[in-house]
Amino acid sequence: MNKEILRLAIPNIISNISVPLLSSVDTALMGRLSELHIGAVGIGSMIFNFIYWNFGFLRMGTTGMAAQAYGAQDDGAVAHTLGRALLVVLAVAGGILLLQWPLGEASFFLMNTAGDQEPLVGEYFYIRVWAAPATLGLYAFMGWFFGMQNAIYPLILTVVINVVNIVLSFYFVHYLGMDVDGVAYGTLIAQYCGIALAAGMFFYKYGHLAQHFRRAAILQWEKLSNFLRINADIFIRTLALTGAFAFFYSQSSAEGKMALAVNTILLQFLNWMSYGVDGFAYASEALVGKYKGAADESKTHKAIRLSFAWGMGLAVLFSLGYWFYGPALLRVFTNQADVIAAARPLLFWMALFPIFGTPCYIWDGVFIGLTASRAMRNSMILALVVFVAVYFATIPLGNNGLWLTLLVFLLARGGIQQWMFWRGGLALR
Repeated sequence: MNKEILRLAIPNIISNISVPLLSSVDTALMGRLSELHIGAVGIGSMIFNFIYWNFGFLRMGTTGMAAQAYGAQDDGAVAHTLGRALLVVLAVAGGILLLQWPLGEASFFLMNTAGDQEPLVGEYFYIRVWAAPATLGLYAFMGWFFGMQNAIYPLILTVVINVVNIVLSFYFVHYLGMDVDGVAYGTLIAQYCGIALAAGMFFYKYGHLAQHFRRAAILQWEKLSNFLRINADIFIRTLALTGAFAFFYSQSSAEGKMALAVNTILLQFLNWMSYGVDGFAYASEALVGKYKGAADESKTHKAIRLSFAWGMGLAVLFSLGYWFYGPALLRVFTNQADVIAAARPLLFWMALFPIFGTPCYIWDGVFIGLTASRAMRNSMILALVVFVAVYFATIPLGNNGLWLTLLVFLLARGGIQQWMFWRGGLALR
């Protein structure tokens, strides 16, 4: 079982860490320009995180359902899961492109975008939004590959996409003299390269499943409604999650340009940690789903226990790294002396997040594997209530209060999920 976990987790960790590497490179590129550019890319990225994370069900729901179909050795269900996911992708991406102007304007307002920052954020947004079909399509393909116990294809996809993105962003900014538009075009082009590669990979390895695609089966109401129900629960859960992070960014912006620049950089630390431990969360999604589909309770429980053991072990390494090397890491993201000086007093929070935040990431993987979407939704809503209460209680603490609120939010998520699993076990829904 340990070998099986590592076989899935190690490629996931490598591919996941390359995701924040991209935003870290974007932050570092803008960090050489000004705090205004750092904040603009931070806000622009958060807007897309808010939009796309809310449709993360296209990956998560697809993984859980594909893994259970794979465990049950049902090729038809495996193929139709991907077909239903891609059908939803077309509908959602079309809606985003049609509604891009009101989405953008509402986002700029809700994120407290400053007057001199809004043109930069707008430029970034209205370029990158055209990547929506490719980005959401990649969610569906990657989720399906994970469900098929294939962690190598998502690794290849993620690395290729991010290498293309980093190279293009660097070229556009350093050699063509572009700024936020350069990193936006880099992302746009890289996403379409990725979706083309994903389609090619599918037909190369899984082309034999194409014979199982039947429009009538994909649109069968009972199966489609179950797919949509699970994904609707995950959508609401993710809306609450991204709402918390968007609020964090919004209040950082309200604290001033310096606080926003500092928190944008420090959130990179949290991103690196979360994407690292998510490697074991993704492994638990695939394995818990597979053994749940095969009706093997003993191996399902074992997969859960060992996923937590490996995840917490990696969390300890992140905490130690941030504690001892935090000041050096700050200089990776910016050479602005005033930004570094303002961020240093907050570095101790970064050492706390891996230990106290990791359990909720692993539980997310377990719940996805069990397709316990209702429990995921309810646990996140309860944690959001805690988040809001703690925020108002810690307003006098300023930026420290914001980081304490975010830490308690992650801790509450994990605690509530643990309690729900104690009560419901593998029958959790």
